[in-house]
Amino acid sequence: MNIEHSLSQEIQQAFQSIFEVTIELPSLQATNKEFEGDYTLVVFPFTKTLRQKPEDIASKLGEYLAENSPQIASFNVVKGFLNLVLKENTWKKALEYIQQQPSYGNAPAKNQKVMVEFSSPNTNKPLHLGHLRNNFLGDSISRILEANGYEVIKANLINDRGIHICKSMVAYEREGNGESPQSSGIKGDHLVGKYYVEFDKALRQETKVLHEAIFRSVEQPDTPYKVAFPEAAQKKIDAILAKIKTQKDSKKISELEGDLKQIVQNQTFLMREAKDLLQKWEAGETETYALWQKMNGWVYEGFEETYQKIGISFDKVYHESETYLLGKDIIQDGLEKDVFYQEEDGSVWIDLTANKLDKKLLLRSDGTSVYMTQDLGTADLKYKDFQIDKSVYVVGNEQDYHFNVLFKILEKLDRPYSKGLYHLSYGMVDLPTGKMKSREGTVVDADDLVNQMLEIAKQKTDELGKADDFEPEALQKLYHQIAIGALKYYLLKVDPQKRMMFNPEESVDFEGDAGPFIQYNFARISSLLRKAESLGIKKDGFDGYSDLKPSEIALIQIIYNLPKKIEEAAQNYSPSIVAQYAYEVAKTYSKFYNDCPVLVAEGEAAKSFRLMLSAQTAQVLEKTMNLLGIEMPEKM
Repeated sequence: MNIEHSLSQEIQQAFQSIFEVTIELPSLQATNKEFEGDYTLVVFPFTKTLRQKPEDIASKLGEYLAENSPQIASFNVVKGFLNLVLKENTWKKALEYIQQQPSYGNAPAKNQKVMVEFSSPNTNKPLHLGHLRNNFLGDSISRILEANGYEVIKANLINDRGIHICKSMVAYEREGNGESPQSSGIKGDHLVGKYYVEFDKALRQETKVLHEAIFRSVEQPDTPYKVAFPEAAQKKIDAILAKIKTQKDSKKISELEGDLKQIVQNQTFLMREAKDLLQKWEAGETETYALWQKMNGWVYEGFEETYQKIGISFDKVYHESETYLLGKDIIQDGLEKDVFYQEEDGSVWIDLTANKLDKKLLLRSDGTSVYMTQDLGTADLKYKDFQIDKSVYVVGNEQDYHFNVLFKILEKLDRPYSKGLYHLSYGMVDLPTGKMKSREGTVVDADDLVNQMLEIAKQKTDELGKADDFEPEALQKLYHQIAIGALKYYLLKVDPQKRMMFNPEESVDFEGDAGPFIQYNFARISSLLRKAESLGIKKDGFDGYSDLKPSEIALIQIIYNLPKKIEEAAQNYSPSIVAQYAYEVAKTYSKFYNDCPVLVAEGEAAKSFRLMLSAQTAQVLEKTMNLLGIEMPEKM
């Protein structure tokens, strides 16, 4: 049943009958809440063709439809806007249709595969608050796309190689003394993250000492610093020092000092040790590889524990250690197609300046690949594995440029999947205390945050008396449902592209725009249905009940919009559309519940109808929250 479509057809017929013109099927919009009406037709676009005032066109159409349409009860005209009020029976039929559709809201199968790649953590630290937004977005958009008829593959590309994990390995080799998650009682990903932080502390201290020694040589030329830097680095340092000695501008001096500090940091003994370890890993050196496997194994176990806690799973897991060499065959393909070009030193580039992008290095002169090359190869691998039609990358907006380049290259290479690529770019998550920094150990750890949310959920639930009559096990489950529901809803209700502030206390709210408020309304309906069943009240009545109240019509209208909202969320890759819709449904039901008694309504027909309307609302709430990955407690 599609009310808008049938109304549009009737309007199309009205134009033919009144004005003897054929128009395309017109689009309708929801009537502004300031005016009476359910749907509005904007008639301004037709004034030029009909050569009549917009008010006259709207009035003639309204009169025709009120007389001939079985759906329209009345109309009103506001300038060039025709507002149509539907008959009560139209909404009753809509509700009856919804009741007969077990999967109402789901689109037919599109016979297309979509891979959604998300999470993609580094194995040198535990998941943090930023990862939570990423995971929740990826999981939710996967569910939304599936509801829209796509076959969805949820993928995770774990960054398990590179200098970041080597830093943790260096610190562990120096200070670990055989420590393990079992011996220390520290979760595996936290343990490895601890050594990453320790490495950075030591690196900053060593950099500071070297930096100060170098600057003493500027102030005291007779006291040269005694550090053996590689020749190339030494030349850069000497060149910067020469500039500093002659520079008068304090701002320029500060910039030069920053450049010098970066060079020094990269040439510290610690950084050289980490780079040496990376080279050993790439060469397959036995002891290095064994340590890498052991420490990554700890991290994987820690990740999995967190994923289970927050309700996240994957259909396919890729590891960068298995994909980082991919893409080199693509270089030859690009050269043969004249998409890439080669410099005299052997390096391979692509020139995207005509596309308002830059020239991009794809292969170094020594034949080693860069991240872009790896991503090209991984994109081909994903298509080879699953023959996907679309590929969605859930990655923060700091990588916008990278994905613009990646997608443009794949388009120029004429890859069969290139038109289905999408970067679900999202903003960072801040806290009231400020930004997070992984290397300094100031990130908000995901596990710690979940535990904090559990404490807040327990406290607020107990204070409001919503935990009465629960068995201990059921009560713990309720706390978890409320805590994770609050966390997911708060992070998903904001448009993905917007930077956001997360406040744990605000997220657990049983009355406002928050997950627990929606969960509470679902639990209230569940309680209502249980009580009605015990009283023998049926919930399948349509006949014998008329004169629908405004709150009843408003509730039918909003649950009728479920398919449209899911489709809109899929088209915009935005779970926030579903989140806000779920809140509006819960808010509309809350008003209906206060305005229209259910179990004590006058007459069995009213009881039955309102009970059935409540049951349909519960289904919509459960479905929309499930699309956000949120469980709904049947008792609160």
